[in-house]
Amino acid sequence: MAPSRTVRYLEAEIRHVLDKLSTHDSVLELGCGYGRVLRRIRQRSASVVGIDTSLDSLVLARKDHVLSGVHLAQMNAGDMAFRQNRFDVTVCIQNGISAFKLNPILLIQESLRVTRPGGLCLFSTYSESFWESRLEWFQRQSEEGLVGEIDWDRTKPGTIICKDGFSATTLSVDDFMRLRRHLRLSATVTEVDGSSLFFEVRVNE
Repeated sequence: MAPSRTVRYLEAEIRHVLDKLSTHDSVLELGCGYGRVLRRIRQRSASVVGIDTSLDSLVLARKDHVLSGVHLAQMNAGDMAFRQNRFDVTVCIQNGISAFKLNPILLIQESLRVTRPGGLCLFSTYSESFWESRLEWFQRQSEEGLVGEIDWDRTKPGTIICKDGFSATTLSVDDFMRLRRHLRLSATVTEVDGSSLFFEVRVNE
């Protein structure tokens, strides 16, 4: 269903994450869904944990034999049961920082808590230049009944609103910079493939 440009975006995000990993890393993925990204992370790292609020998605992930050795848990990313400094890398991609409907400050703080000093937290959102492709992808999903009918009168660049009340938002470079200042983080914003913005936070040692 995804247009070819969207397929490219999805692959570019994963490749960017994989480039940040080493074979000895323990990795946490927030919002792992049915395991699309976990499969690839598992091949590059020492251990992987995936969490999601959807039990149905986690059941699908567990049925995938490729995910042997991956640990899964039903958990809210804003209030995780893991101990402090548990992981080397925490990953939250495909606009999870907006899609989870959590306060971004809370999400980032909780991610930093479970990531060891010197570790890395990766958050992604959509780039402004990807807007037309994102809208096309969303429209295809709407036509298939996977999401509600788009409210074209209220939809605007960066924010898609459906007639059933659902909204899909993003963060901008300026939003990330405000988060960096507010939380006093060592962080960078990187655009990947003209489709994603990655907010990359190095946990203070």
